[in-house]
Amino acid sequence: METTVDGLVIGSLYALVALGPCLVYGLLRVLDIANAASLTLGGYLVLVLAERAGSPLLGVLAGLAAGAALGWVIQRWIYLPILDRGPIVTLVTGIGLYIVATELFRLVFGPSQRSAHVDLPLPDAELGGVRLEGIDLLVLAVTFGVIGATWYVLTRTRSGVLWQAVAQDRKVAGAVGVNSPRVIAAVFAIGYLLSALAGALLSVKYDAVYPTLGDIPAYKMLAIIILGGLGSPLGTIVAALLIGLVESWVVASFGFALPRDAIAFVALIAMLLIRPQGLIPSRVVKA
Repeated sequence: METTVDGLVIGSLYALVALGPCLVYGLLRVLDIANAASLTLGGYLVLVLAERAGSPLLGVLAGLAAGAALGWVIQRWIYLPILDRGPIVTLVTGIGLYIVATELFRLVFGPSQRSAHVDLPLPDAELGGVRLEGIDLLVLAVTFGVIGATWYVLTRTRSGVLWQAVAQDRKVAGAVGVNSPRVIAAVFAIGYLLSALAGALLSVKYDAVYPTLGDIPAYKMLAIIILGGLGSPLGTIVAALLIGLVESWVVASFGFALPRDAIAFVALIAMLLIRPQGLIPSRVVKA
């Protein structure tokens, strides 16, 4: 039971990181590695404001705002001008942006791991004889709240209809009156905001922040998006939770005979051989 809970918590963090880039891919067919920089940014802002202002909550809010702003800037000034140059160009650009951001974090905050020292007054709980820490309950509550909100927006609101329209063909959507640039900007801002939120939760849970905090989430994000079905939000969420569970079960059963961070790619290779379209393929078909 404890292993399962740990897997759900890790999978929830993966889902927060991967959901935004999944929505971006659905719109633009861009695999946005740079999104992982927002995760590190969220972690550092919690650290800085907890130390200097004594308010980790203020750090979380600042991280969300900074993440959303970063997403808007990157889509407006970096990705949109190069969209027509092909997926390889945008992928390499995203990798380059992430590397630049990592080096900036190293210069500003130093190369060493730092402790967030955040002690949130969260009550623990017990389920089936397993003690659940308050931060784990918070991660699960936030993630499933985000999942519920995302499902509602995509399936029950005008914003979801607009996302579907732009995902099918942004030029045609624009021709019939959809403000495609606004939809794209909103999706990027939300995606980077979610990544910053994941970084804040990650730094509090593990009491650690460092410049390369986003490295492992960046490549696992790619594996999860492909496993779930490119551009499929539901598939991405399911894949993220499954990867978290499988990692925890494998480590609990076999120790570190198989490195934990390699499991996502073992699963990816198996999925590509068995079901290359992913677990739950996107229903959006580009024109």
